[in-house]
Amino acid sequence: MPYVTVKMLEGRTDEQKRALVEKVTAAVSETIDAPPEKVFVFLEDLKKSEYAVNGKLLNDE
Repeated sequence: MPYVTVKMLEGRTDEQKRALVEKVTAAVSETIDAPPEKVFVFLEDLKKSEYAVNGKLLNDE
């Protein structure tokens, strides 16, 4: 059973998340011949205040 975690900045709609989950599931299923019902996708929304790039919080930009 493959487990996939997608971490992304918050702000995506449920519709976007549904599309992402469907495409990730299909890609994993096709690539490693895993049944789609055995592919688990976890979405993690990251707050801009808890994520930094180049020494700066993203909410400071």
